[in-house]
Amino acid sequence: MERHIFNEQGLTEEEAKKRRAEGLGNNVCLQTSRSYGQILNENIFNFINIVFFVISAVMILLRRYSDAFLVVVIIFSGVIIAVLQEISAKRKLDEIALLNRPQATVIREGKKRDIDPSEIVQGDILVATVGDQILVDGIVVGNGRIDIDESLLTGESDLISKVENDTLYSGTACVTGSACFEATKVGTETVAYKLTSGAKAFRHVHTPLQQEINLVIRILLLLACFLWILVGISFTSRSYTLADIVQHAAVVAGLVPSGLLIAITLAYGTAAVRMLGQDVLIQQANAVESLSHVNVLCLDKTGTLTSNQMRLQQIYPIGITEVELRQKLGDYVANTTAPNKTSDAIASVCSGKTRSVKAEILFSSARKWSAIAFDDFPNTGVYVLGAPEILAKSVPLSQEANIFIEEGFKQGLRVLLFAYTADIHVISNESESAIVPESLIPLGIIHFSDELRPNVTDTLHTFRKAGINLKIISGDNPDTVAAIAKQAGLSDDIQLVSGFELAIMDDMQFAQVADDCTIFGRITPEQKARLVKTLREQGNYVAMIGDGVNDILSLKQASLGIAMESGSKATRGVADIILLKDSFAALPFAFLEGQRIRNGIRDSLALFIVRVFCVALLIFSTGMVADSFPLINKHSALLAMFGVGLPTAVFPIWAKAGEVQKHKSMVRSLLHFTVPATLTMTLVALLVYLLYLVRAILDLPPGREFSEVDYTLPRTALVTILVLCHLFLLPFLKPPTRFWVGAEPLSKDWRYTIATLVLFVIFMLTLAIPPLRNFFELAPLTWQDCLFLVLVALEWCLILRVIWRTKFFNRFLGIDLN
Repeated sequence: MERHIFNEQGLTEEEAKKRRAEGLGNNVCLQTSRSYGQILNENIFNFINIVFFVISAVMILLRRYSDAFLVVVIIFSGVIIAVLQEISAKRKLDEIALLNRPQATVIREGKKRDIDPSEIVQGDILVATVGDQILVDGIVVGNGRIDIDESLLTGESDLISKVENDTLYSGTACVTGSACFEATKVGTETVAYKLTSGAKAFRHVHTPLQQEINLVIRILLLLACFLWILVGISFTSRSYTLADIVQHAAVVAGLVPSGLLIAITLAYGTAAVRMLGQDVLIQQANAVESLSHVNVLCLDKTGTLTSNQMRLQQIYPIGITEVELRQKLGDYVANTTAPNKTSDAIASVCSGKTRSVKAEILFSSARKWSAIAFDDFPNTGVYVLGAPEILAKSVPLSQEANIFIEEGFKQGLRVLLFAYTADIHVISNESESAIVPESLIPLGIIHFSDELRPNVTDTLHTFRKAGINLKIISGDNPDTVAAIAKQAGLSDDIQLVSGFELAIMDDMQFAQVADDCTIFGRITPEQKARLVKTLREQGNYVAMIGDGVNDILSLKQASLGIAMESGSKATRGVADIILLKDSFAALPFAFLEGQRIRNGIRDSLALFIVRVFCVALLIFSTGMVADSFPLINKHSALLAMFGVGLPTAVFPIWAKAGEVQKHKSMVRSLLHFTVPATLTMTLVALLVYLLYLVRAILDLPPGREFSEVDYTLPRTALVTILVLCHLFLLPFLKPPTRFWVGAEPLSKDWRYTIATLVLFVIFMLTLAIPPLRNFFELAPLTWQDCLFLVLVALEWCLILRVIWRTKFFNRFLGIDLN
């Protein structure tokens, strides 16, 4: 194997510039969001838009210019709004995402400096430390040693030690240690690019809600295709003109709610930008959707509940003086090659000197201890620092020392035990086979304190109010974690369990404890990932907050991964959401925002379903009963605008947060609302249509045939009653008073009712103003007609309310539609 010589000076800036010019730079960029071309293509050239364009072109040929104009205005107004909002959201999110990209530490001209990954060139010497992502492929050079997590590539959680001349692969992460490596493959040649570029370029992953809406749209598209076939057959078998057939085809096309998916995309894009204002960066498109489903939140104590600013609070010497203990602790942390928050806290109060190190076992979350072997005379020996429970079998402690340890746990302090053995051969640099040395001599016990994050109590209270269960999973002692949790506002009766207890449980016991307990202490990264996986298998939608490389496995197992901005680069790389400025207090806002947006989409979907199936049933029923087609294109557009378009435009803005029901699809949750509303509205609308059709027939002059009936008045009455019924549904969606409570609980939200009144007035003005009425091809209605139709709509509301309250359809069908 070729040996790479470690150039401690690295490349010069001129050499780096020359290599970049030669095409040896890491200048490839995987897209993290849709391109401008994709946004335009998906908003303009979708199937239903093409259908409408064809219909408008035919209408122009038939000189039905107002119909063609209406179709073009409706389609293009929606497209323009959607495109502008998506581009605006894309720019804002891409700008922030660029600022939060992982940085690379490179040695240039003998100095370390942080650069953007795109500035790396082949031959650069890079530095990898704890928590860093390996951004390009390379070879370890020099005397460093690191443990690498390759699970992002292999799926295996075991750490792989890397020393001089070993290969590093992009897409992996440094868990312990530090080392330099030379970049050998960059850009499109790296392993990470080859594994992910295909998936990024050709696979578009829809959120659970989008999948459900897509299914609804596909079903309605099949229904529309079936009706188009019938419309085509009717052209050959009946006396319909080509103009009539085009009108019918346009109405059928309106049954496909293609704008619903666009509305969802816009709603979540808007929410993502709004969350950005709260220092919450959405990295994946499905993150907002995931937020609306979360009912279990797993989080660590350190860095999440607390600020991760460790302070050495008290030391307890055993067998030596406090001065000697401080000196030995100072030497220990001064010589470690992988400092962390704990060693930094010791170093701030205990000074040490550089010594000759024979071997070192780096700290890891799985081991929960570290060790250094000094071979310089006369203080040779191995010093071990770790969790008291882990070292307990090797370190005999007095009752007084054990009491001091327990007191620290109960106060919510981090407690470590410091021990010693004179045999320097009990450890080696092979960390994979490291075991705790036997017969250690205790030297002291150290207490560390950490501050709770500001507003953490209010934050946890908001989680519980939103119906989100908390699981605090930590590598610290369970009693320490429980004490901190109680200080943060959790109840005193929370249940706790340790990783040692979990290790001896079978799968059934493990699953039960995962569900019952709130505090999990002394947990290894593998156990943390198993807990998250188990909670998901129980039907929960699980979010996981992490900040260290030990959290990568659990973040990947979670339904939603959340990382702190100050966390490791590798953790931020795999997370769906990053909390900028470590804004843990902003997270409840994000959860509530997700729930709020989803609830707004739910209300929109309810109106879409009612309108679509009501019109479809009317097409069939009027064809069977009256041998006619119920609506023309302009009437369908009017119904879509007042019944769905204008109300649903503000639903995502007005919606309120609320707990999302588990194990239930959104469509199924709406059946108890939509089924009674659709069937009764269809029946009422059909009766009104037939009543006015009979009136039109009776008004025929003597000698005129039935085929000469003017359908303008019946269709005007039909579209009027449909619009009124749709508007009167709005208060039922969000009942402002108990009178309107039917299918949905009391909300005391008057905005939907006010919107009903405003739209009612606008629609009545449309009927009353001749130019508007003529444009939409509506017949004049007398004030008696208007009063009659309003009273019919109100009577329908009363009947529908009774049906909902008595659960008539539930009992008739013998199933629960709720």
